[in-house]
Amino acid sequence: MIEDQKQSLVELIGRALAALGAEGTPVRLERPKAAEHGDIATNVAMQLARTLKKNPRQIAEELVAAMKADAAFGALLSDIEIAGPGFINMRFNQAAKFSVVRDVLEKAQDFGSSSEFAGKSVLLEYVSANPTGPLHLGHARQGALGDVLSRVMRTQGYKVLREFYYNDAGVQIHNLTISVAARAKEMLGLQSPEAFPEKGYQGLYINDIARDYLDKKPVTTTAGEVISPSGDADDLEGIRRYAVAYLRNEQDADLKLLGVAFDNFYLESSLYTSGRVQKAVEAIVKSGHTYEADGALWLRTTDEAFKDFKDDKDRVMKKQDGYYTYFVPDVAYHLAKFERGFDRAINIQGSDHHGTVARVRIGLQAAASSMGITIPKTFPEYLLHKMLKVIMDNEEVKMSKRAGTYVTLRDLVEWVGCDAARFFLVSRKSDAEFAFDVNLARAKSDENPVYYLQYAHARICSVFKQAAEKGYAVPSREEAARADLSVLESAQASALASRLGQYGQTLAVAARDLAPHLICVYLKDLAADFHAFYNADRVLVDDEKLRTARLALLMAARQVLKNGLDVLGISAPEHM
Repeated sequence: MIEDQKQSLVELIGRALAALGAEGTPVRLERPKAAEHGDIATNVAMQLARTLKKNPRQIAEELVAAMKADAAFGALLSDIEIAGPGFINMRFNQAAKFSVVRDVLEKAQDFGSSSEFAGKSVLLEYVSANPTGPLHLGHARQGALGDVLSRVMRTQGYKVLREFYYNDAGVQIHNLTISVAARAKEMLGLQSPEAFPEKGYQGLYINDIARDYLDKKPVTTTAGEVISPSGDADDLEGIRRYAVAYLRNEQDADLKLLGVAFDNFYLESSLYTSGRVQKAVEAIVKSGHTYEADGALWLRTTDEAFKDFKDDKDRVMKKQDGYYTYFVPDVAYHLAKFERGFDRAINIQGSDHHGTVARVRIGLQAAASSMGITIPKTFPEYLLHKMLKVIMDNEEVKMSKRAGTYVTLRDLVEWVGCDAARFFLVSRKSDAEFAFDVNLARAKSDENPVYYLQYAHARICSVFKQAAEKGYAVPSREEAARADLSVLESAQASALASRLGQYGQTLAVAARDLAPHLICVYLKDLAADFHAFYNADRVLVDDEKLRTARLALLMAARQVLKNGLDVLGISAPEHM
């Protein structure tokens, strides 16, 4: 159902409600689960039972009578019936049902998009890996989820900023530094492998960094700064700067393989050099929600003021050794996010970060109370995802030779390609665990959903190519938009048109629920409806009027398939 039809139907029901003395009642429309129950339904009669003090089925009967008496009824609906205790099921007439074809062809790549949130801004933060090693599968899932969600939200009018928060401070960076230094000394014959740090990072990538460092190979950072190594295995600060820049470049290259890009990179270290961490700590202390015990500074997260967040124990902010715990710079970072003026901030993180949600939000509330600002309790929003496992040849793959202990993002993309990797990584609900089947993602068959979708697009393209080869007049998009579609009478054609009309609502719900997997589900259904139509109705018939109508429907289906694949960041091939 396209937006104009939805509005017309809501207005039609609204006039019927006014006739019953229920003017202004919100009308909720939903698609019946079974096609035999119609194209669209409403339970407004059941909602009004208490207000009107009538049986809901009686209210439904009166509403239906009022709707049928309205002159606009016949222009939009062909049938209406009451089901169960008071559901009203409706069917669009043929002209209304196929009007979506014209809408698709006129709007082309903009079909399905909305301006509902125009003027609103959202900051999406995802991946945000420590620059201490190759990106793992969790980073891959975050990258795909974040990139697709950014595209989905743009279709709804949001101005989106995609941000990567680099954790370039703390103990992990120290461990990276001493790992590279140790390998460098081994290469120089100054240290044995047995002396490698207990908490050092394993993996061949450490050897690569050490070797390039000793060879004095310069690294150019993403900001354009050239890091020229001294080659001194005892220069820990030089090794730190070189190793971090080296791995940032490698991570950026891996993300590009997955088609993931960012608009901004925010360094954790900048929170310290700019004084933001100290400012946040001072604000939290000033709020009166901290105390000192056992030589540490604590945030009283169990305070009555924070009961809505349901944290089960107080949290250490500053340890006995003088170092801040990891959630403190997170609070400083999110204060900076809020001050930057975004309407929404959404963090995409692994479900193992679940415990940080309450701590960060409580820290923000405490700091805000003494800073004289108001931050929503739900700021920032979180989309938490479960991990995945990789299956190849019916066995789980657990280790990458390069990373040493885990499968990397690069491994995945090199095995199956960018398109398949992106689709599979977002094809399930974020909070669902799943197994990434490499063999399935490589398969050139209908069982592989990526192949199935791309083949549907290519098959439609081949129909138009065949039409031209046979000498038929192939309509332009403008001509197809004006085609007489009254000759499309099959159930398969009707089902395909109906599916096209669901695309806009699918995008809206995916954005609202932060659920990009819904696009994958929709596209598979659309491809299935196309194949059913293609197998039932021969397109290239001699009857020009019928042929043009069927080509127009296919042209619209191809456009929506491409639009959806574009949102997923997946190619739409014209031949396979």
